[in-house]
Amino acid sequence: MSAHMKTFAVAGALAAALAAHATTAAAEDMEKCFGVALAGQNDCAAGAGTTCAGTSKADYQGNEWKLVPAGTCLTMELPKMEDGTMRMGSLEALDRDMPKM
Repeated sequence: MSAHMKTFAVAGALAAALAAHATTAAAEDMEKCFGVALAGQNDCAAGAGTTCAGTSKADYQGNEWKLVPAGTCLTMELPKMEDGTMRMGSLEALDRDMPKM
């Protein structure tokens, strides 16, 4: 292997390591917030009948989550439910706003 190729390989490895570190640091500043995603805009899913990103069928579906900045989930302002009850994000899956089957 030539010196040029070795330099290129080391630079690539260093770039990959830095990118992985940046991704990890960004993920540490985020938390899963259940019940805040609009239909089809969830980051992943929880519970029976769900798969992963983009599969939520209802706005604010309680068993679907979205990554939000850490510390903001429980204070997000969301539209009230049809009966006038306040709708809040949760750090755990909820049973509300489930899609009608």
